[in-house]
Amino acid sequence: MTPSTSAPRGVFFDAGNTLIRIDYDAIAAALAGRGHARDSAAVEDAELRARVRLDPHLAPGISTESRDIHGHYLRYLLEHLGVTDEGDVAAMERWRREYHSQIGLWTRPDPRAAAALARARGAGVVVGVISNSNGTVRHTLEAHGLAAPIDFIIDSSEVGVEKPDPRIFGLALARAGVAASEAAYVGDLYSVDVLGARAAGLAAVLIDPRGYWGARDCPRARDADHAVAILLGERN
Repeated sequence: MTPSTSAPRGVFFDAGNTLIRIDYDAIAAALAGRGHARDSAAVEDAELRARVRLDPHLAPGISTESRDIHGHYLRYLLEHLGVTDEGDVAAMERWRREYHSQIGLWTRPDPRAAAALARARGAGVVVGVISNSNGTVRHTLEAHGLAAPIDFIIDSSEVGVEKPDPRIFGLALARAGVAASEAAYVGDLYSVDVLGARAAGLAAVLIDPRGYWGARDCPRARDADHAVAILLGERN
């Protein structure tokens, strides 16, 4: 499903990797502590590639918050950085689990997040967040001044259902008071965000900053603000 010719009445966003970015500097510093000098730009590029490799693991019924999924994600990121020694991988996995144990690594606002929310609100649409999270997404958005323009936030740990289950998108539609055909979702994982939204009848835009997802049967955007512009028909 692609965005309709008319602007949606509701636009819902993923949080992690869409409105909130991973702290690439923290990963670079941890790697440096293991003797692997990698700058944050290299870490970011590796993480963008790791998302695509992770996608086949994200079948329905497999939690994106599981230890196994996070383990695959980190291992792929490290492989793209040339870090393959099992001792280093295990050490980085321990570091990941201990780093900000409550909120994890998603602690930096995306540079275009505020603009995306402002663009959506300026168009008069209902703005929501649907996130597979551990109960911290609201706090993280509030801490970065991003919560005010958002009409509602759905955290999977609070409602007992995760993307790509269509039920979590149905909860958002009910809170927004719009039909599925009047709403769209913006996220960074094809199997979870695009296919999940479509299963619930929503349009979807995939965040793909550098084209690493390749040709997909959905619109792709550089960032959340670009995604909103696509949905509003302001640009391709």
